[in-house]
Amino acid sequence: MRIAVTGSIATDHLMTFPGRFADQLVADQLHTVSLSFLVDKLDVRRGGVGANIAFGMGQLGTSPVLVGAAGSDFDEYRAWLDRHGVDTESVRISETLHTARFVCTNDADHNQIGSFYTGAMSEARLIELKTVADRVGGLDLVLIGADDPEAMLRHTEECRSRSIPFGADFSQQIARMNGDDIRTLMDGATYLFSNEYEKGLIESKTGWSDEEILGKVGHRVTTLGARGVRIETAGEETIEVGCPEEEAKVEPTGVGDAFRAGFLSGLVWGVSHERAAQVGCMLATLVIETVGTQEYSLRRANFLERFTKAYGDAAAEEVRGHLG
Repeated sequence: MRIAVTGSIATDHLMTFPGRFADQLVADQLHTVSLSFLVDKLDVRRGGVGANIAFGMGQLGTSPVLVGAAGSDFDEYRAWLDRHGVDTESVRISETLHTARFVCTNDADHNQIGSFYTGAMSEARLIELKTVADRVGGLDLVLIGADDPEAMLRHTEECRSRSIPFGADFSQQIARMNGDDIRTLMDGATYLFSNEYEKGLIESKTGWSDEEILGKVGHRVTTLGARGVRIETAGEETIEVGCPEEEAKVEPTGVGDAFRAGFLSGLVWGVSHERAAQVGCMLATLVIETVGTQEYSLRRANFLERFTKAYGDAAAEEVRGHLG
């Protein structure tokens, strides 16, 4: 199974504020917020939704095709991804713009406030998926992750017109999308990914109920934070998967991307949705224990030991043969 991952490619600037954002907000002054947080720590890391997901899949040996746009400063980042099993040949390089940048501050409760500079990401709309598919000998699934909004719309329409199954994953872009765009991007998706808050926002903006949405997508995958993930399919029993025990809760950025990487790798392996979700939750746990979205290392023996503890011997045995 060949999966292309479309989405942002960016550099993350991650900062830590030792207090709580909530303590700095004045209820009757929220219409005129003016705040500056003195942070204790800055980490500059590789990131971007598309690159994070592709990196995780590469760690699991499932050879994803990364589709997105970056700047001329991408050479070192490209080499990193290539070394970790990602096909980067379909990344467009801008002649004028820098690679996108995410600036994020986390508080003591792991809440986040972030800003995103688009940069070269705006040129992702110029990428044609047919060219990508022809180069790799066809695509079985395209994950349409948070990216330039015009690119997301173009990739979705192209998948529909060429009968390529796709996954809709609005992530950070849902805040700027209107109901019409969300309906367009979601309708006919094989998979719809979101977290619990985004799930409510999708329903609010589209005006569609949970049941109506389930009638328009193949499977709805909703991450629930520390409670794991829920997978819903019309006419079938809901699947719920919990998270493995964390060794530490260090930094939450990229946890959702890691889940998607594990889940999509499970699809490549041909395992059940339940097993794929378990792989996703295990990979997400590794990320929350690490600062940075691509700084974790997947050690096979450790992964299987923790996976067995969380999900049992039978589940681990099924996964064992697929891990490189």
